[in-house]
Amino acid sequence: MLKKIDDNIFELSMDHRPGMRVPGRIFVSDALLEMVEPGTIDQVANVATLPGIVKYSMAMPDAHLGYGFPIGGVAAFREDGGVISPGGVGFDINCGVRLLRTGLSHESVIPRMAELLDSLFHEIPSGVGSKSRLRVSERELSEVFHTGARWAVEQGYGVEADLEHCEENGALDGADPSQVSVKARKRGRPQLGTLGSGNHFLEIQRVEKIYDEAIAERFGLFEGEVTVMIHCGSRGAGHQICTDHLLYLNRAVQKYKIDLPDKQLACAPLGTPEAENYFGAMASAANYAWANRQIIGHWTGDVFRRYFGDLEMRLVYDVAHNVAKLEEHEVDGQRMRLCVHRKGATRAFGPGRAEVPEAYRDVGQPVLIPGSMGTPSYVLCGSTRALDLTFGSACHGSGRIMSRTQAKKTYAGREVMASLERLGIKVMATQPAILAEEAPQVYKPSGDVVDVVHNLGIARKVAQLVPLGVAKG
Repeated sequence: MLKKIDDNIFELSMDHRPGMRVPGRIFVSDALLEMVEPGTIDQVANVATLPGIVKYSMAMPDAHLGYGFPIGGVAAFREDGGVISPGGVGFDINCGVRLLRTGLSHESVIPRMAELLDSLFHEIPSGVGSKSRLRVSERELSEVFHTGARWAVEQGYGVEADLEHCEENGALDGADPSQVSVKARKRGRPQLGTLGSGNHFLEIQRVEKIYDEAIAERFGLFEGEVTVMIHCGSRGAGHQICTDHLLYLNRAVQKYKIDLPDKQLACAPLGTPEAENYFGAMASAANYAWANRQIIGHWTGDVFRRYFGDLEMRLVYDVAHNVAKLEEHEVDGQRMRLCVHRKGATRAFGPGRAEVPEAYRDVGQPVLIPGSMGTPSYVLCGSTRALDLTFGSACHGSGRIMSRTQAKKTYAGREVMASLERLGIKVMATQPAILAEEAPQVYKPSGDVVDVVHNLGIARKVAQLVPLGVAKG
């Protein structure tokens, strides 16, 4: 029931399952399609049954099986008659990526790589249950939920220009800390300023290749430059917020008589108290994540300055992955407000959109696609075509092809570390098992994934970044 309509677009017909309101679209190459599980395709179809969905239920080239929605799933719902679903956001709300440029050449950094990475690993807490060296009060935590990265900047963790280079300026409107449970607050309070575990990382990189000189210059990137990529989210606070509100939205499904093919798609009609409460809590978690990355970014700069003097590291951009937002888009020739869910997907707005920072508005926003520890990461630039094809969305990474359980059975952490070091990549992790779970082989090739969105014109390649040193939780 998948029909190839372009080299990188496959369409799932509405007769794939009963109740589909729109077709599905999977943006993928022939080779990557072979890596997509049948269950992921079924999830694309399930999302297409939700009330108020417009155009298509979509999956990016890194898509794989998730909770309710596929990871790599994108769907937009009418503000009038549509729904909001935690399954379309995920448990790690605003898991995202921040890219810092140092202005340093890799030749000047390589001799100090071991001690630099060791300092970063010890200065920035990581791993399951890690606790921050930062202590915030309950009142301060509420301010973090409400104002996001701005709170961190006002406390001295960064500068005002950082906010201009964050998606949503580092804070999503509509946050309501009163919808964050005591348990979520308890989990989040000691973790602000921590990296977390799993696929989260802090990576020192080298700009290996420039594809577009003019845009790379606009982003402040040059060949051989050292950059730092930070990948993390809202930690235990975001996970608990999702868990809490799934309970309420499961009841809402019964209350509003919504017929679902999968209970993991629990949702509520937009405008209802349940939807408003979830959005307020979700926005709070998103803001926590932006503050978290802002603090980690500032501490990263402190460590670099310890070794390289009065260095002014600059934020290229900070993007969110797992989030739902109210945005204006054109559908069938009409401009309308939609609730756009991006789960494991990156916003990729093109030139002219007011949401793009002024410094980049005439070219488009940076799109940051991390690799998988031993593979390249990419900087791309959003495009107008993305608005037509995907509601301004691109992939968010490589996409898993092996579960963590299977990865640990297949690979040994110490062997993964040794193989990476043979490639000149230094790695530090809280435990070897993390490296087995995140071995480069358990992900799709990052270059193949990025080529799909580049070839479709969703986001065009600007630079390739290769890892030099990786700190894992």
